[in-house]
Amino acid sequence: MMRNPDLPWKTLAGFARTMSRMLEAGVDIRKALKSSSTRAGDSRLTAALDRIRRSVSDGNSLAESLAETDPLFPPLFRDLVHVGELTGNMPEVFQSLARYYETRIKQLQSLRSAITWPVIQLVAAVCIIGLLIFILGLLPPAGPDGKPFDVTGLGLSGTSGALTWIGTWAALAIGGWVFWKYTRNNLVSREAVDPLLLQVPVIGACLRDFAVSRFAWCFALTQKSGMSIQPSLECSLKAAENGAFTKAGAWIWRDLSEGETLTDALAGSRLFSTEFIQFVATAEETGTVPEQLDRLSHLFEEQAQRSMARLTSVFTGLVWFMTAGLIVFFILRLAMLYVGILNDAVGAAM
Repeated sequence: MMRNPDLPWKTLAGFARTMSRMLEAGVDIRKALKSSSTRAGDSRLTAALDRIRRSVSDGNSLAESLAETDPLFPPLFRDLVHVGELTGNMPEVFQSLARYYETRIKQLQSLRSAITWPVIQLVAAVCIIGLLIFILGLLPPAGPDGKPFDVTGLGLSGTSGALTWIGTWAALAIGGWVFWKYTRNNLVSREAVDPLLLQVPVIGACLRDFAVSRFAWCFALTQKSGMSIQPSLECSLKAAENGAFTKAGAWIWRDLSEGETLTDALAGSRLFSTEFIQFVATAEETGTVPEQLDRLSHLFEEQAQRSMARLTSVFTGLVWFMTAGLIVFFILRLAMLYVGILNDAVGAAM
């Protein structure tokens, strides 16, 4: 459950890019799969492509063959490959998938590069304070209670205190990571957590912009390929990769099946901004929904990038604040201990 069940984005992007180029050049799909297998840098992908190639040779479609390797290929990947097979747009679909995963990789790299240094400083501060707790525990007891210096005020001192201090921070970090991985790999958890995250200032705006951008990209692609509205909507809501959007799928389709326009159905979910809804309304009136949504996906991706920059700044500021807060707290704590020792000495002298 902790490891992502599907292939890494880098592997999926490389495979999609290779398939796009070969199919565009007219290479037979079985030869394209064999060539992709030899170029794959992931052992799981190499083994999967061998099975897929045999399945295709037996007469199965590529989408059916990909499904047999579940869960290596994400549902979005399989769904869009199925669209490509139905419409004869396989090279274009693989090219779009390659761009999609390459964009996700760049976004993740940007976030990691922005938060790496503040996190290093926070870890360093925690470790230095742990070392301080250990060293003070080695000093002779001070004060009327005859106990070692308690720099934290939490009763931590010596080796056990230092291990408790560092272990608590490590447990919090691991617990947060496990919770995040579990919620990302579990649909029920995402549908419970993501609607709450959308309400959080800054974080919610960033998550919403990315989700809307992915939804618009996938809906435009599937509609251009001629997919009917219901599977197109389902695929696009999955592409948003947000539990709130997936959860709203049944309500949106209910409104559409009852005769509501796409504009009203999307507006009823309260997940899309007024600006987006206005664009969709204009597109429906002019009959250019796929084209307009394709353009909107790029606009909202740029907006999402700006939102991520703001989110990164806020997160970096929080980490800086935590680091500075820890340092200032312990400096003041040490100063108060020192003043207390001086007062005790003056009192004893008098």
